[in-house]
Amino acid sequence: MGTRSLTYVYSDKTPVVCMYRQFDGYPSGHGAELSEFLNGFEIVNGFAAVKPKLANSMGCLAAQMIAHFKVGVGGFYLEPVELGQKCSQDYEYHVYQDSITILDSDRSEIFTGSWEKFYDFCVEKEVA
Repeated sequence: MGTRSLTYVYSDKTPVVCMYRQFDGYPSGHGAELSEFLNGFEIVNGFAAVKPKLANSMGCLAAQMIAHFKVGVGGFYLEPVELGQKCSQDYEYHVYQDSITILDSDRSEIFTGSWEKFYDFCVEKEVA
């Protein structure tokens, strides 16, 4: 049995995607990988030049996140975007333009902060 997680990406306060991960969903697993993906991204509204880690809205970031994580059959799935849904998840990651919140299986908040602080939190969890 794996440690399942849901990752929601929000445009303003509306979730635009929900990605289900079947295993390694804990902060030092999926959290660390998600923080490495997010680290250094710039969210813009319109762009003149393409550069690494640039997203033209949170919807663009969500599409890039799916392309990054989904490599072959299984492991990652898209789920309906319903807050509070039950997919036997142990963790939920809620990604906003300038912050992220992690909830545990009881829907208790275990972290909220910037993308940079999220990375530090996940690295600390990896060592612990």
